[in-house]
Amino acid sequence: MSKIYDTIGIGFGPANIAVAIAMEELGYDKKVLFLEKESSTVWQKDMLFEGSDIQNHPLRDLVTPANPRSKYTFTNFLFEQGRLFEHFNLGMHFPFRVEYGQYITWVASHFQHLVKYDTTISSITVEEDKGEYIYKIILNDGVQYLAKSIVVATGRTPYIPNEFVGLDPNKVIHLTKYLSTINSLKEEDVQSIAVVGGSQSAIEILLHASERFPQADILGVTKSFGYRMKDVSPFTGEVYFPEFVDLFYKSSKKNKERLINDLHFTNYSATDLDVLDELYRKMYQQKIQGKQKIFIERSADITKVIENGKIEIHFDSIEKEKSSVHDIDLVILATGFKNIGTKPHQEKIPKVFMDLSRHLSLNSDECIDVYPNYRVKMKPYLENAYCFMNGFCESSHGMGDAGSFSLLALRSRAIVSALKKKEESFQLENAN
Repeated sequence: MSKIYDTIGIGFGPANIAVAIAMEELGYDKKVLFLEKESSTVWQKDMLFEGSDIQNHPLRDLVTPANPRSKYTFTNFLFEQGRLFEHFNLGMHFPFRVEYGQYITWVASHFQHLVKYDTTISSITVEEDKGEYIYKIILNDGVQYLAKSIVVATGRTPYIPNEFVGLDPNKVIHLTKYLSTINSLKEEDVQSIAVVGGSQSAIEILLHASERFPQADILGVTKSFGYRMKDVSPFTGEVYFPEFVDLFYKSSKKNKERLINDLHFTNYSATDLDVLDELYRKMYQQKIQGKQKIFIERSADITKVIENGKIEIHFDSIEKEKSSVHDIDLVILATGFKNIGTKPHQEKIPKVFMDLSRHLSLNSDECIDVYPNYRVKMKPYLENAYCFMNGFCESSHGMGDAGSFSLLALRSRAIVSALKKKEESFQLENAN
C-alpha cells in the first residue's frame, strides 16, 4: 500500500518553493512531498545568459511581500553570500537573471528533504480510499504516490504558432530550450537565425545570438511596427497589487477582457528601455561599419513556413509590395505561453490536468475553473480532495498571476491557508 501524503506539490520551481516557505512559516506540519522532473532546481536554465536581468522588483521575491522578516528573502540571500554591499553599489533597478536564479536555488536547498527530483509524471488520477477520494500520481517508471491534496505548479504550456507546429525540433525551438540548443551547435553550422516575437526575451535572445554566432545573419520578426517599450507607469503598475486580484476575479467576462487589453504591455510583447537601446545601438554600429548582421522584419505576418533542409519563412509586410522569403537555419520562438481560455493561443485545460478532466467542474466556456484561493472547482464528490493551480490563473486572477513573481508570495499563503483550514475542519469533525 502506497503511503498517503496530506499534500503533494507537482513541480518545484519558484511557485511551489514559495508554497514550501509558506508551509514552514504558517506551521503546516503535515506529510508533504514535492515532485520535480529536473535533477535539481534551476530557474529558467535556458535563459540564464550573461547580461540578462529580471523584470520585476527584486523585493517581489518568493516571500518578502508576505513576510519581509523571513530568512528566505532575496535581501538575506545577498547578505549570506557576502554580496549585499556590492549589490547596493551596482545601481541596477533589476538584478541579473543569473543571480536571481542563484537565489531561487539557494532557497530550494533548504527544502531538499521534501523533494524527489528526476520524477516525470505519467498521469494524475483519482481513486477511492475508505470512502474518501484521493489523488494518485503515477510516474513514468510506474512508481505511485497518493495524496489527499495536490498543488500543481508545472508551469504553463509553451505557445507554438500553428505555422511552426510539427517542424524539425532541432531547427525550430521555443525559448525554453534556447541555451541548451545553441550550446550544442558549432558556429559553422549556423548561418542564419530568426527570433519570432516582441518580448524582452526576444530582444535578449537577438543580442545574445549575435554574440554567440557573429558570422550569422540574425533576423527579428515582429507583428508590430517596432519593438515596444514596457509600460512602467506606476499607475498601471498597480495591476500587481493584491487588491487588483480581487477586482479582476470579481469582474465580468467583458470587463476582464477590457482590463487584459488595457494592461497587456505591462508584461507582454514589450521590453525594458535599456535592452531596446542596446539593440538599436548595436544595429546602428553595424550599419556605420558596413557589417550589418542583425535585421528586423517589422509589421510582418508569417504567411507560410516550409521545411526544405532549412526553414523557409514567407512574410507579408505593410512596408513591402511583395512577400519576403528567408531561409533560416534555426528559428527561436519567443512566443510566450498559453493561458486558460478558448482563443487559438490558449487552452481550455492544461495538459497536466487532462486525466482529471471528467472530475472537473468546468465554467461556461468549458474551461478549468478556480475559486479565489486558486483551488480547482471539482465535481461535488471531490470537494474535499483539494487541487490547486499554482501559476496558471492569469485568466481568472489577472496579470499578477501565471509567470510573474509579483504576487507569488501572497498566492502561496492563500493556498497554504486553505490547506490549513481544511485540516482544522477535519480535526474538528473527528473531535465531535
